[in-house]
Amino acid sequence: MNENVLFHLQIPRTVKAKYAILPGDPARVSKIASYLEDADYLVSNREYTTYFGTLCGENVLVTSTGIGGPSTAIALEELHMLGVDTIIRVGTCGGMQETVKSGDLIIATSAVRAEGTSKEYAPIELPATADFEVTSALVKAATKLDEHYHTGIIHSKDSFYGQHNPATMAVSYELENKWKAFIKCGVLASEMETAALFTVSAVRNIRAGSILHAIWNQERRKSGDNSENINTKNAVLTAIEALKIIIAEDKMIN
Repeated sequence: MNENVLFHLQIPRTVKAKYAILPGDPARVSKIASYLEDADYLVSNREYTTYFGTLCGENVLVTSTGIGGPSTAIALEELHMLGVDTIIRVGTCGGMQETVKSGDLIIATSAVRAEGTSKEYAPIELPATADFEVTSALVKAATKLDEHYHTGIIHSKDSFYGQHNPATMAVSYELENKWKAFIKCGVLASEMETAALFTVSAVRNIRAGSILHAIWNQERRKSGDNSENINTKNAVLTAIEALKIIIAEDKMIN
């Protein structure tokens, strides 16, 4: 094992940064990095692709997490080894409330821990909660850019098809009943990484926020709305603007 690089991310340990942006999809990394200054490709390994650049004079890493909690937790752990203490996830989701339309942005304030990774970090009684400063910056950024956004609780799961085809699962009774309960409780959307992100960040003392682009809404499809939007540019621009706000606020404090 090469001790000079991180085991999974394969980033040299000499690379240092305080801030990071985490998409799920490796193909989205270069697009996000294009909004940084002097951005350079670093390395790809497994689901992890990383670019390094600067924003407002501060080092920033953009690293993909792949799909789900386990790979997200590994990325967080290893980025933290490089000095990262502030993270914004830029991801996608499916809407659950009728008010969430395809193309809307969702800024997660907390996440339902319906996955397994977070349970190996903290007792289930601990809520998966976003950092207030990062979340506030995301709200300010979305407002400044005049984006249509929602704030609130989102749902994190381990099985994509358990959500989309619950009736085919042996535990369909549980999946379907909990889905209805989460909707009744006002949960806005469903995805696969944020609960792990928030829980691991709490344990490692990382400031974390999550902004999600709603691709579709399967609840709205029941009434005939089959719209689908896969363009995540607005979420990316909001995350970049939020990180500028965070960096500026950090410099005022320090």
